[in-house]
Amino acid sequence: MSLLIQEPPLQVLPSLAVKVGLNEAIVLQQIHYWLLKSNNVRDGHRWVYNSYSEWNKQFPFWSRNTLIRTFNRLEKQGYLISANYNKAKFDKTKWYRIDYQRLDGKPFTQNGHARNPELADGGTKNGQTNTKRLPETTPETNNKHSASPSNALSVHQLEDDFETVWKQYPNKKGKKEAFNHYKAWRKKSKGNTNDHLLKRLSIYKDYIEANKSWYHPMNGSTWFNGRFDDDWSTDGATTQSSFNEDQFFNDHSNPIPDVNKDDLPF
Repeated sequence: MSLLIQEPPLQVLPSLAVKVGLNEAIVLQQIHYWLLKSNNVRDGHRWVYNSYSEWNKQFPFWSRNTLIRTFNRLEKQGYLISANYNKAKFDKTKWYRIDYQRLDGKPFTQNGHARNPELADGGTKNGQTNTKRLPETTPETNNKHSASPSNALSVHQLEDDFETVWKQYPNKKGKKEAFNHYKAWRKKSKGNTNDHLLKRLSIYKDYIEANKSWYHPMNGSTWFNGRFDDDWSTDGATTQSSFNEDQFFNDHSNPIPDVNKDDLPF
């Protein structure tokens, strides 16, 4: 039957469910699985990160609110520790690790053996390895730490790429909006790359330099909202230095002719 196990299952130890609750045990087991794979080491611990939307893809049988409540309960109980190691201050994505000491100092594995997630080689202390499979949907897997099974860039990879361009952009206003525009643009197509954006920025900076006597760079939030593909060619560009204001008004003025007062209707 199609509803019986024909895909990687979520597994949990009954003893863990008794200790922390069923929902909480499922989440802890999944986080533990990813901690064993994680290369994100901060403050001497391995961490995993994901948005609630991405976590929800791993637990599609729960509503978003149920998922959030489960994570919050684990944090309040002290089994799950959260932090924010994101480079962008406005990024609130939580990073998680498990307090194994609170779980009696015995990390749980899929097959019930204790395992130390800090071991870099991925093995257990007694030499056993974990071969159970779970859904590969976390920033800790796939190329460039993808947060989805389609190898799409994670938020953190996008942040790194965005910062590369942002550092070179001359007007730093509207960074948060600029990043949102950048993120949406990158996700539209594989052809939307940093190389393209950097080339467009180089052309735009040439335009700024050619017209610096009068032109001010637009806010970052505006340029990153698709304006980078405008025509910023400097060929035939009109600059303030070649623009004679007095001559312009002399050529385009329409002086009022002399009027005979007797001709006025009033």
